[in-house]
Amino acid sequence: MATLLRKIGLIRLHDRDTEDPKHHQGSFKGTKGSQKNNANKHCQTANESNILSTPEIKARKLDQHGKDKPSGRDKQGKDAREKQQTAGGGSRATGASSIAPPAPQRQHCTQVRTRRLMKELQEIRRLGDNFITVELVEDNLYDWNVKLHQVDKDSALWQDMKETCTEFILLNVTFPDNFPFSPPFMRVLTPRLENGYVLDGGAICMELLTPRGWSSAYTVEAVMRQFAASLVKGQGRICRKAGKSKKAFSRKEAEATFKSLVKTHEKYGWVSPPVSDG
Repeated sequence: MATLLRKIGLIRLHDRDTEDPKHHQGSFKGTKGSQKNNANKHCQTANESNILSTPEIKARKLDQHGKDKPSGRDKQGKDAREKQQTAGGGSRATGASSIAPPAPQRQHCTQVRTRRLMKELQEIRRLGDNFITVELVEDNLYDWNVKLHQVDKDSALWQDMKETCTEFILLNVTFPDNFPFSPPFMRVLTPRLENGYVLDGGAICMELLTPRGWSSAYTVEAVMRQFAASLVKGQGRICRKAGKSKKAFSRKEAEATFKSLVKTHEKYGWVSPPVSDG
């Protein structure tokens, strides 16, 4: 028995002593090698992350849609260019707003005004009652001298016309570029009238001759008939005072007076006469 135990002990001792130390070294080296490989891989990853953090590589990063993201420097350059373009476009837009309407638009307005006035001129010449007649000032279609031949024959103004041998009341009518959408400017030339809503310079106080009271449906004939009625309603008379009757009306004075009366009526309103008074 003792002999058997000694043999077993000897065998174990022999096995321990006869183990190859290189085996242990190899396994140890393998462990160290794997650690070294892992460390190398980690360094490579770290180096890659450091490279990606440089501006050159960042510029090539892709966004979530797979497109290149611009670098910060590119963004700054692009923003500067956009600001310059915006500033340039703004200045061009500001300049365009201060310029007159485009030529096609002006041409269209001229065509509308011309057609309307040609039509009205033809209709006036067809009138059979000789209520008004029209003469173009220096053949200008947009500048008319209108002769009012008739007013209410029961009025004092008609009597004055007979007594002074005044055959007509002469008015000047000029049409703006955007006629018939804006009213014409109308003033009395001769004779010199008093009252009848005729003011200094021959200006005429009528709401329908203002932008607020005007309608593109009004014709020159309709305006003249309204004026004739206003003369009688306002008790207009031909001025017979010495010296004053020979003083001619002026356009400059008429324009200033008309602007003043428009401001006054815009502030205090217009008074419409009763229907019974016409």
